[in-house]
Amino acid sequence: MNLFEDLKWRGLIKDVAGEDIEKKLNEEKITFYWGTDPTADSLHIGHYSSLVTAKRLYKAGHNPILLVGGATGLIGDPRPTAEREIIAFDTIAKNIEGIKSQIDKIFDGNAELVNNYDWTKEMDLITFLRDVGKYININYMLDKDIIRRRLETGITFAEFTYTLMQGYDFLHLFEEKNCIMQVEGSDQWGNITTGIDLIYKKTGKKAYAFTMPLILDANGNKFGKSEGNALWLDINKTSSYELYQYLINSDDSKVEEYLKVFTFLSKEEIEKIMKEHVEAPHLRIAQKALAKEFITDLHGALEYEKALKMSEVLFSGNVSDLSANEIEICFKGVPNFEITEDITLIDMLVNNNITSSRREAREFLNSNAISVNGNIVTDENMLINNNIAIDNKVIVIRRGKKKYFLGIIK
Repeated sequence: MNLFEDLKWRGLIKDVAGEDIEKKLNEEKITFYWGTDPTADSLHIGHYSSLVTAKRLYKAGHNPILLVGGATGLIGDPRPTAEREIIAFDTIAKNIEGIKSQIDKIFDGNAELVNNYDWTKEMDLITFLRDVGKYININYMLDKDIIRRRLETGITFAEFTYTLMQGYDFLHLFEEKNCIMQVEGSDQWGNITTGIDLIYKKTGKKAYAFTMPLILDANGNKFGKSEGNALWLDINKTSSYELYQYLINSDDSKVEEYLKVFTFLSKEEIEKIMKEHVEAPHLRIAQKALAKEFITDLHGALEYEKALKMSEVLFSGNVSDLSANEIEICFKGVPNFEITEDITLIDMLVNNNITSSRREAREFLNSNAISVNGNIVTDENMLINNNIAIDNKVIVIRRGKKKYFLGIIK
């Protein structure tokens, strides 16, 4: 398959502008751009689908420009329901630095990063109205889906003009860097077409674009922080282990789509994986391939191996094979408590609500249902302190098969 056919097979093309876009992608070497507003100091998995698509174009020989909206981020892209909160200048600057480091890593430093604040900060209102606003009809703007949906509840003038700002970004990159194509998620189609129209009206030349369908989870939700299910690309915000756990538990109904979108595996490789997966779905062959490719591409082979090791150790129950730091990552969110002095096992169980009473604690102990650091214990008088803690720091208590608690030595 050529590049365009591969993108279509992967389900990465929804809307297209430019009847000869296939020829441009397959036969020429062009400059294209993808953009995002710096609303956080890290990108998330929702962005990653677009970044992987941009990387496919880069690998095919095209030149990527990645735009961070230092200007548009100060305004905020209109949301379907309500206005976004205004972000402070210093927060925007901090967020841009975080995003830049991730972009450099993903593209091995081969993608040009630009900030639209650099070419809008000196532009006064009169110039903007004459050079941009003059060319875009108000009825045309009102017909934009996101604007039309907000008219009933109200939309501010700042949000209303966002599409003009993004359109001007495309014009600027078209004129200054010969960037002839924009690639975005399908929710940006209205803003993209504003840029294409502005370019044509001001230069008489044609620009191109295509959008990708938004990637949803099994519940139909976007992978965005506003949806409350953000998986961050910053490894300090979402560890490789957390990412592994999410991917390995991908729904069977979504895993083939994710393999196509998020990995660089070929059509033949994906079809082979899915054939094996369908024959033995309980082995989660497709999910394992997804996790391996995704994490290796994003964070490297060592991080994937670490995530795999942590997962296998937890499955076997041999938590003593993990470091204290790895344990804290694995058990993020489980009930935890501090241990400030030596304490007997039964007192620890009762005092920290692991069991409801000393009687219940003894029942669990006598039935081999309590383990400490992966080892079943029955002695209620066992002394709990830093001598038995992993790295002299943490103690993992399991009650029954799945209920975990974490003791932190202080």
